[in-house]
Amino acid sequence: MIPDDDPTRSLTVASPDDPGTTFISLAGNTYAMLITGEQTSGAYCLIEMRVPDGGGPPPHRHDFEEMFTVLEGEIEFTFRGEKHAAGAGSTVNIPANAPHNFRNVSGAPARMLCMCTPAGQDEYFTRVGDVVAGWDAPPPHLSQDQLAERRQRAIDLAPTYRSELL
Repeated sequence: MIPDDDPTRSLTVASPDDPGTTFISLAGNTYAMLITGEQTSGAYCLIEMRVPDGGGPPPHRHDFEEMFTVLEGEIEFTFRGEKHAAGAGSTVNIPANAPHNFRNVSGAPARMLCMCTPAGQDEYFTRVGDVVAGWDAPPPHLSQDQLAERRQRAIDLAPTYRSELL
C-alpha cells in the first residue's frame, strides 16, 4: 500500500525566470536553484547550471547520486580519471562516492540541469557561493583574500554536506 497523500506538500513549478529563484555565483559558474530540498522534503534538488567555456568545479566526490542533463554545449566529465564527452541532449549519472569533475569544452557557454538525490547540494552551494541577481549578473569581484576564504569555506563545509574536495 502506498501512503496517503500529504496535503501539506504543494506543487512546484520551477522556472529560472521566476522572481523567487536564487542565483549563485560559484567558481565562475552561475547556478539557479530551481527546486530545493526544502520543497521536496529532502528527497532531491534540481539546479540549472550555466558554465562558461573552460569552467567547471575541481575534482570532488560525495555520498549521493548526481545526474546531469546537458541542454547546450559540450561538457567533458572526468569520472574515476577517465574523460567522457557529453553533448546537448545527453544525460550523465555520477554514482555516489565516485571521484569526478566536469569542464565545459564547447568553446561557448554551456547549460545543464543537475539533480542530486538526496538534496543538500543546493544548500551547500548557497552557503559557499555568492548570491547574484540573475543569469546576466556579473560574478562578484573578489580579492585574493576573499577567494581564499571561499575556498576554505568550501573545504570546511564539505563534510557537513557529505562531500570531499580532492
